[in-house]
Amino acid sequence: MKAAVISAPGKVEVTTVADPAPGPREVVVSVAACGLCGTDLHILQGEFAPTLPVVPGHEFAGTVVATGSAVTELAEGDRVAVDPSLYCHECHYCRIGRNNLCERWAAIGVTTAGGAAEFAVAPVANCVKLPDHVRTEDAALIEPLSCAVRGYDILRSAQLGTSVLIYGSGTMGLMMLELAKRTGAAGVDVVDINPARLATARTLGCSNAAGSADELDRPRGWDVVIDATGNEHAIQDALGRVGKGGTFLQFGVADYAARATIEPYRIYNQEITITGSMAVLHSYERAAELFAAGALDPEVFISDRLPLDRYAEALGRFRAGEGRKIQVRP
Repeated sequence: MKAAVISAPGKVEVTTVADPAPGPREVVVSVAACGLCGTDLHILQGEFAPTLPVVPGHEFAGTVVATGSAVTELAEGDRVAVDPSLYCHECHYCRIGRNNLCERWAAIGVTTAGGAAEFAVAPVANCVKLPDHVRTEDAALIEPLSCAVRGYDILRSAQLGTSVLIYGSGTMGLMMLELAKRTGAAGVDVVDINPARLATARTLGCSNAAGSADELDRPRGWDVVIDATGNEHAIQDALGRVGKGGTFLQFGVADYAARATIEPYRIYNQEITITGSMAVLHSYERAAELFAAGALDPEVFISDRLPLDRYAEALGRFRAGEGRKIQVRP
């Protein structure tokens, strides 16, 4: 089969690899679409994936074409979205329900072969069957949405009527915008230096969109500030925008070397909470339900649909900040 392979830091190519075979409790999925995200850029930089080469792609959906000998829940022809999370279920963090912090954390498309290929293997337990009205290729959006749902689980103490400021209006920032609207925010402001992405935020109904928080009239700051960029300059600015008693959520994936300065006295004196959200935790099925209920408009969120052969080009577009969600399709 054809697959994109990251063979070394900075090196990616589409090549032929062996067809996958399912284990007893696994299925083989014919991939309909695979989304790109910041994690894929980190893997290309030599981060995250413990060993290379690896077939990337942790956001994907498709049709089951083969089942393992002990699979009864799914059959060939079933359409599924795949949760890429792979946990050991044995370590301290798994045993206390914090599986996303698993000491042996792994993920399809990060530590094992993923969906940037014609076919991918997944545990049957990680597959969510799609309702008839959901297009298979659109369902690749469920995985990033499940990360956003986890982010709002972290913010569950936020009250109705809060003010929210989101840095970044790429796919993840826009998803956080959509969830903020659904969780009772009084207003959701968005900051981005990309005018095209800000235009999409306006289309989705943000309260204000600006190239800098200085353009927004909020002298007391915001109750909730979310970084969805991973950019250390944006993070540093965002930390200073949190109002008294507010919360800062680090949601974007920063480079390992990124650094920001905090003000301990201000955190103490103003009772500011600084927290983070890591990937998916008990949120994939809920994201699938939200997606099926129309929480996201795929035509707004998916800006580019390229053939798998152009995977390197797709990564280049994503790195350049072009479009919104970029998908590849075998």
